[in-house]
Amino acid sequence: MTPQLHEIASGVYAWIQPDGTWWINNAGAVCSDGEVVLVDTCATARRTRLFLDALDRATGGAPIRLAVNTHLHGDHVYGNALLPDSTAIVAHEHTRQGILQDFILANTPPAWSPTPDWGVDAVRAPTISFRDEITLHAGRKPVVVRHPGYSAHTVGDAVAWLPEERVLFTGDLVFHGITPMIAMGSLDGALRSLDWLATFDAAVVVPGHGPLVTEASFAEVLATHRRYYEFVRSTAMTGREKGWTPLEVARETDLGEFAGLPDAERLVLNLHRAYADFDGADVNIAAALGDAIAYNGGPLHCAV
Repeated sequence: MTPQLHEIASGVYAWIQPDGTWWINNAGAVCSDGEVVLVDTCATARRTRLFLDALDRATGGAPIRLAVNTHLHGDHVYGNALLPDSTAIVAHEHTRQGILQDFILANTPPAWSPTPDWGVDAVRAPTISFRDEITLHAGRKPVVVRHPGYSAHTVGDAVAWLPEERVLFTGDLVFHGITPMIAMGSLDGALRSLDWLATFDAAVVVPGHGPLVTEASFAEVLATHRRYYEFVRSTAMTGREKGWTPLEVARETDLGEFAGLPDAERLVLNLHRAYADFDGADVNIAAALGDAIAYNGGPLHCAV
């Protein structure tokens, strides 16, 4: 399946990469008055070049003045390395810290098959950080970048909101038709973020993964997330009552309505998060990934 650049409003673009599974994200851009604000890059040099080349053609070569990283995960930030030196990169302060501490690019664990061919030698961290909200401009067009105020998918999630066009880039606060992941965030925060996202009067929503979301379907997409997160919570509570590990309870759990979602093994990662939240602890990501691989019966599928 071929990625496509969609013009979803005048000068507003969404880069949608099927099928949205491990390391295959969405990104976007805003172009006005001959300059561009980018929203995320991609996991690999190859995928980022496809995005940037398509954007260059669509905008007539308009320069990328600013780029936003919606959170710290490599599928949204490794491609920063391909941006022009003159491009300033903006992110929440926790996202900047997380990118600087990235451990996967340089020493990729054997968790995915095939192992991604990054084509990138080192992470490029944002040079501008914010705490609550910052407004950027592509020419005269405002792009409001806002943090919910708490951890959700990660500790430093940000959305990019275009109030004039009513377009919302959610980053990985929304997985459309893909199993959500909150291992590096907060289960309670992920639930809270759904009400927060609903306050945006969005006509078009660009999720972090999966197809575009219309105004008519956004409420149901959020409702599906809520049911999934509540399923994770109830499953974790059952597991703890029985004295089971996250892997053990995942193996005994019927995924129900979520069985058809890609990357189902993320249940194990999310249960690790729920257990840690109950205990007021942090997640051992290496151990959680190991359990996800065990649940999956081998390395996680990757088509990046």
